[in-house]
Amino acid sequence: MEKNWIWHKIAENEAILPWQPNDMCIVTAGEKKITLARFNGGLYAFAQKCPHASGIMADGYINAAGQVTCPLHRYRFDMKNGRNTSGEGYYLKTYTAETREDGVYVGWEDKGFWGF
Repeated sequence: MEKNWIWHKIAENEAILPWQPNDMCIVTAGEKKITLARFNGGLYAFAQKCPHASGIMADGYINAAGQVTCPLHRYRFDMKNGRNTSGEGYYLKTYTAETREDGVYVGWEDKGFWGF
């Protein structure tokens, strides 16, 4: 069965996004506030807040291994899949981000009303 995706255009291009010096920013896609990050030429999208104590992920940093670190308690997450890499067992919600000819998009799978 083919997956259905919901895509949201968030900007005309990456250059106009409100990037912080740490290569992260907060954007709105649909009704969701999402953290957008740049690392080694890739674009990543994930939850605005840490699943542990709601730290603002865009206020953290990205380490050399490409893991985003929460500014509150230093929990680390893989930006590709949301896996907690510092061992606490949490999961960071991730989304798909991509730059197309006509702009920057963030998307997620449409699971329908009941989440199936």
